[in-house]
Amino acid sequence: MDGSVQAIGYHGPPPWQWADLVTSWTAEPLVLTLAVLLGGWYLYAVRTVTRAGAGAGAGAGTGAVSGEGWQPTRTAAFLGGLLLWVWATCSGLGVYERVLFTDRAVQVVLLLMLVPLLLALGAPVSLLVRSSPPARRERILRALRGRPSKVLMFPAVSTALLMAPPWLLYFTPWYQESLASGLGNAALHLVLVALGLAYFWPRLQIDPVGHEYPHLVGLFITFAEVIFDAALGLVLIYGGHLVAGHYYEALGRPWGPSPAQDQTWGGNVLWVLGDLVGLPFLVALVRRMIVQGREENAAVDAALDARFEAAAAEAKAAGGPAEEEQGMRPWWLDDPGLRHRFGGPS
Repeated sequence: MDGSVQAIGYHGPPPWQWADLVTSWTAEPLVLTLAVLLGGWYLYAVRTVTRAGAGAGAGAGTGAVSGEGWQPTRTAAFLGGLLLWVWATCSGLGVYERVLFTDRAVQVVLLLMLVPLLLALGAPVSLLVRSSPPARRERILRALRGRPSKVLMFPAVSTALLMAPPWLLYFTPWYQESLASGLGNAALHLVLVALGLAYFWPRLQIDPVGHEYPHLVGLFITFAEVIFDAALGLVLIYGGHLVAGHYYEALGRPWGPSPAQDQTWGGNVLWVLGDLVGLPFLVALVRRMIVQGREENAAVDAALDARFEAAAAEAKAAGGPAEEEQGMRPWWLDDPGLRHRFGGPS
């Protein structure tokens, strides 16, 4: 095989094998540096929050920052996202990312959807708020309430930041640039994660956001995203246009699928794997809806209890059992739409 490779001028890695996902490695300096810096900051911030034990004084206004200490599951999610980011760019995926279309497709799905989802589940903004001094904390929250933040987190805008990049990547010179240029390739590793974070941050609403909206909106958007994934996969499979065909043909790769077959496999990856990776997000979103619903119910119950106690205390102070009984009167007997069902006065 070596002679044939030299004869046609191929200078890339050897034939791909499943073992390369764990045995073949390359260095991606930008991702490695960011992963180390972000991981170090996160652990330091968690230590600061844990030592302070200041859950109630966070002032971020979300369930993600209430309570003492810091949830270990959030730390695991964030560090897992960083490790997955490193693996997707430095393992065998990184070795073959500019050789196989399918390899790049897997990497795109991971960097745009799964890595940002894990990072967002780590609630890094809430951690930044809680670990910051009061003055800096207020500046951060003020920035989150500003107009640029509200525009960025508007459902239509954040959704476009996830749905548009794959189409732009494969049908503009962006894809060719990421293959031919080391700088363009490194930028792709960063840009996809940043765009995915811009989507999942306002969708999950675990961190403070500039624009809150019902989680059902996120569910509808997720179904729309599934349709866009399928459409992109179908276009790549059956569209008849070979993406970066001249580049892949010039590689002279003597092993593996042809460029056309490789693109067909890659299109299926973008379609199927993209939908499968979306399942954890749906689980996280539904769980967030349940938790938020419980928090709202608890708040309503607390308000009703406080109102009842105040009415009972007022009736007791008045010294009449009738007033006390009136303070204990069920609220539905005074509701115009319900009192006739329970024998209340018309």
